[in-house]
Amino acid sequence: MARPRTKQHYVDNEKFLIVMGEYREKYLKNIDAGEEIKPILPDYAGECFLKIAERLSHRPNFINYAFREEMVSDGIENCVMYASNFNPEKSKNPFAYFTQIIYYAFLRRIEKEKKQLYIKYKQMDEYNSIEDNSDMESMTSGEQSGIASGASLMTADKRANIYEFINQFEEKKREKKKPKAVSKKKDDAILELSPLTSFMRASV
Repeated sequence: MARPRTKQHYVDNEKFLIVMGEYREKYLKNIDAGEEIKPILPDYAGECFLKIAERLSHRPNFINYAFREEMVSDGIENCVMYASNFNPEKSKNPFAYFTQIIYYAFLRRIEKEKKQLYIKYKQMDEYNSIEDNSDMESMTSGEQSGIASGASLMTADKRANIYEFINQFEEKKREKKKPKAVSKKKDDAILELSPLTSFMRASV
């Protein structure tokens, strides 16, 4: 009777650990020798960074972002930047370590893009260009065709979404300024239910 085939992980964590352990040794030798330049990362490490970032970016909470490719690039860049910090003596799971790095790189990119969008919308609001653009809805097709190229109609729903985005962004900023006391148990509960934890469990 044939044995059931074991599901193969898309990242060989054991090989990944060996590769990162060897890289860590080279890095520490360079430090001892007074060399500031980090050793070249092995190709396999780069392949793993790319696979993890791509797989994570296709999760439901990330896949619909228009800047998904930038998120992947940020994740890989952060992995390369902090690769020397992975210590095999403290962790035997490089997959989880670098998944976490990529996950938070994604969150930073999302916040950065949201901030830029907020600035854009806020400027539009201050110069009344949101409302001015909405006046186009009442124009005839002939009047609209005379508007400079590049202008576009803005529906009532679009305007409402813009104002809702502005309000939510500003509310979040106000909430961040409020002091919060979060217990260790609550922190653990948040991590336990986070999309990152679910992703790592599903990937095992």
